[in-house]
Amino acid sequence: MEVKLSQALAAPESKRRYNQRLFATIAGRYDLITRLLSFGRDQAWKRDVVRHAGVGADDDVLDLACGTGDLSLASSQLGARVVGLDLTPAMLLRAAARGGAPVAWCGGDICQLPLASSTFSVVTVGYGLRNVPDLPVALSEIHRVMKPGGRLCALDFDKPEAPWLRAVYLGYLNVVGGALGWLLHRDPDTYRYIPASIKRYPGAKGVVALMEAAGFESVRHVPVFGGLMAIHVGEKSA
Repeated sequence: MEVKLSQALAAPESKRRYNQRLFATIAGRYDLITRLLSFGRDQAWKRDVVRHAGVGADDDVLDLACGTGDLSLASSQLGARVVGLDLTPAMLLRAAARGGAPVAWCGGDICQLPLASSTFSVVTVGYGLRNVPDLPVALSEIHRVMKPGGRLCALDFDKPEAPWLRAVYLGYLNVVGGALGWLLHRDPDTYRYIPASIKRYPGAKGVVALMEAAGFESVRHVPVFGGLMAIHVGEKSA
């Protein structure tokens, strides 16, 4: 199964197809898994994303890879006009079923956003940049749909630079993810996807460089959970 997973993540199109199947499979367990793997800190981190993004009542917010809608609903509760976009219909159905603050739910691919240029003053992403098939293309698309002066704020796993810490971190995620995948889906690779995707992710400093290459300014990353997670912040020139 590990060979299959490695092959699936090796090229953009195969990764896109794999993600579509994977997230349709785990939609019903998504919130449980994010709570477990974050030791219950997931919701606090997402509140930090909204805070760093400076979401207010005058903002038009695009929440990418919105999943079951945590960030979308948090921004809407502050009075913002929000579009929540995800590749997986099953995720969007669960998000819409939560009710609460109004959000326009939309299906779509971050690498080919079905949205007009210069539309959103804020873009948020929760665990999405690591999953896109082509990160430079995704960042370029995000930059395109942002208004001048708009803000991007994205939360994701980081890849520790110290080899020993990276080995321990990925080893933990591999063992725990494999166990949860077997217990919940009878497939250990279901959540081994997380460490496999982190291995291919450029890490916080690499994402900063890619954001700058895509045209973002004032780019920075905020270490979270002792540097095992990161929040990236950047702006589009006014």
